[in-house]
Amino acid sequence: MEILYENLLDLTWQQMVMWAIGGLLIYLAIAKDMEPTLLLPIGFGAIMVNLPNSGAVTQIVDGVAEHGALSVLFEAGISNELFPLILFIGIGAMIDFGPLLTNPKLMIFGAAAQFGIFFTLCLASVFFDINDAASIAIIGAADGPTSIVVALKLGSQYLGAIMVAAYSYMALVPIIQPPIIKLLTTKKERMIRMPYQPKEVKKITKILFPIIITVITGLIAPASVSLIGFLMFGNLIRECGVLNSLSETAQKVLANLITIFLGITIASQMQAENFLRKETLLILGLGLVAFIFDTAGGVLFAKLLNLFLKTKINPMIGAAGISAFPMSGRIVHKMGLQEDPQNFLLMHSIGVNVSGQIASVIAGGLILKFFM
Repeated sequence: MEILYENLLDLTWQQMVMWAIGGLLIYLAIAKDMEPTLLLPIGFGAIMVNLPNSGAVTQIVDGVAEHGALSVLFEAGISNELFPLILFIGIGAMIDFGPLLTNPKLMIFGAAAQFGIFFTLCLASVFFDINDAASIAIIGAADGPTSIVVALKLGSQYLGAIMVAAYSYMALVPIIQPPIIKLLTTKKERMIRMPYQPKEVKKITKILFPIIITVITGLIAPASVSLIGFLMFGNLIRECGVLNSLSETAQKVLANLITIFLGITIASQMQAENFLRKETLLILGLGLVAFIFDTAGGVLFAKLLNLFLKTKINPMIGAAGISAFPMSGRIVHKMGLQEDPQNFLLMHSIGVNVSGQIASVIAGGLILKFFM
């Protein structure tokens, strides 16, 4: 009984605040269906690691380290980048590059929508040292695994806040993007129709695409080879046609299993003493800036192109260049239908969305090349 009381006396108000944060993430996952596969494990893990003397994380007792399960998982799967990279295999197996290969010009929107990363890098460098600023900026990649890998390689001391911001804003994309898109476009622009004329993409093209992208990206930004390589390897499994069972496993079993481990292990970095700092709020704010300017960059670039094009582009598809696949593509399609029930933008927006997935990984590789 005395030990119980001693444990209760070790409870701090900061830990209780983290309980509330964990509870909020669980609420958003269940009640609002916002990326529940990620936010629910992160939220529950945040509560676990903020119990007094929690056995979920490593504790020093009488000078001896008592290893906690989440700390062990962190060292085994995140500190060495293993979980994020394995997850990329599953993501790659889910992606159909067909709409992009049908219209390769869509890749320019994926590049334009990375503007927020580099804008935020400049802004964050005012408040943080350059490696931390670069790690914070990559939140704008809208790609959790890329954010984790970059922050780890650059040795950022704010890994926990960066991981939580990256995954939380990915979940909030349906809330963040529509107001920005509406602010930057007119109703007439949002009603622009883009007929989809599908062309058959040869199997050999789909097989060669991931190989060629890996080689080109590796030559430009060698530090990104593991990132782009695992993503494209997953896609090659999908497209080769002889590994259907492996492709299905990667898309479902592997991706779901790693997502569970990744989510709850991220929470090991959310201990109150490390998380509840003014820097955390600043990082969350800068992450939001990155998402906003990514979206704006894609939309404004499409509007710029329309000044020179006879056949106009619906500028909303530029917003799908952010790497939140496939949420962002679906958001643009839904907004198009709201303005005009006959305006089907899904294939165009998904094509831009998958190009954003590639561009975000390349952006992460460039950040590593510049600052490692």
